[in-house]
Amino acid sequence: MLKNYFSLLITLLLIIATALFTHAQNPIVKNKGLNDPHIHIFNDTAYVYASHDKSIKSNSFSMDNWWVWSSPDLVNWTHRSTLKPEDTYIGKPFSQCWATDAAKKNGKYYFYFSEGNQQSGVVVGDTPIGPWTDVLKKPLLDSALTPSDEYDMAVFEDEGQAYIIFGVWDYYIAKLNDDMISLAEKPRKITINNPRGPYNLEGKNKEKPTDDKPFMHKYNGKYYLSWGAFYGIADKPYGPFDCKGAIMNQESFAPGFDKPTWPTGFLQGRHGSFFEWNNQSYFAYCDISQTGNRYFRDTFISYVHYKDNGEIAPIRVDGIGVGNYDSNAGKIEAEDYFKAFGAEVKQNGNGFVVQTTAEMSYLNFPNCKGLKEKTKIIFKASAKQNRTFTIELRKNSVFGELLSNYKIEQNSNGTLSDYSFDFPKLNDKENLFFVIQGEKGVTLDSFISSNPQAENLFTL
Repeated sequence: MLKNYFSLLITLLLIIATALFTHAQNPIVKNKGLNDPHIHIFNDTAYVYASHDKSIKSNSFSMDNWWVWSSPDLVNWTHRSTLKPEDTYIGKPFSQCWATDAAKKNGKYYFYFSEGNQQSGVVVGDTPIGPWTDVLKKPLLDSALTPSDEYDMAVFEDEGQAYIIFGVWDYYIAKLNDDMISLAEKPRKITINNPRGPYNLEGKNKEKPTDDKPFMHKYNGKYYLSWGAFYGIADKPYGPFDCKGAIMNQESFAPGFDKPTWPTGFLQGRHGSFFEWNNQSYFAYCDISQTGNRYFRDTFISYVHYKDNGEIAPIRVDGIGVGNYDSNAGKIEAEDYFKAFGAEVKQNGNGFVVQTTAEMSYLNFPNCKGLKEKTKIIFKASAKQNRTFTIELRKNSVFGELLSNYKIEQNSNGTLSDYSFDFPKLNDKENLFFVIQGEKGVTLDSFISSNPQAENLFTL
């Protein structure tokens, strides 16, 4: 009897856990050891170039190859190819296949990889997934180039010029030649003012002031150098960079996702990359909250939003992820769209809103789930005084089936107000478009969907 009771209890717990995570998408690929993610958009498809932790039972870093996965929507991922060390200058099986990156130039794709001998190589292919050829047959980088350790490199492209960035504690940058497989200059050390890192939260650790795994991206004319969860901003790719701290804090984490990644806490080991797609910004990074093993890491993706001063607001770390919307989880923020046209994200106090910049704009929220019993959407919106605009709810495209619309004649000073419209019975999962017509300067904050029986809301 007792055995049957525990069996029933375990079954019920599994059913509850399944229900709780039905709409979850972080990690993006579960229980595979996909880590050190660098995501690039090629041909309107997302490709993640990643390391591969071997086993959840590992008690040390063991990585036998490098992976390429792809996705049309950041939700559904497919393994596309594997690069083995035997197919590079290494020439034999190897268990220290570290971080990677990729680039495209002159119709070719370049897959950069680092490895445990403190060297980095590059292979070349005609497609984003290979097949790959090691044309150099030797390392592109090694530790003899600089006083710093050499691994976990990143490639950055700016106005037609490619750079490679690498180093641990101290970072170096060098231009790549147009062939993308040779250096155009001697690597230069990057200056970081007031550096911080997971071992240096107070700025007193001179031995370990930053971290490993540098990455560089550009936003609104500024250059961002990041090392895991920490970053700095500069006017030039060579710096100097002013350190701004970390992009996550204790309040970033949903329950169950706040486990430390290292004895130093939750800020270490957040190897990752920033990328943009469809007018939206993201950060892809390592996480172990769901595996519990430092040596078997997952990849998470979170939205990235920039404050008016250029700093990055703390990201949200949860199981829902990106490009994926659960109507049973409460309100959905307008700025967390998957696609947008004629709209931009703007800071609004401590939060963010979306403001239209064209007379016809749209926000796209695919993979909206839990809609089967919902019949109403409540949304927060505003416009400048004496403006009139219409919000349409459509399925599958900007010109898809019209579900509902709402005409608003705004006579306020732009204060956000609640509006709502009813819509017909939907499938449990829908691809929704909010189309805004009539005026520039319309502001959207959040939306909620509900049913008549309960205030179970799905909000824009």
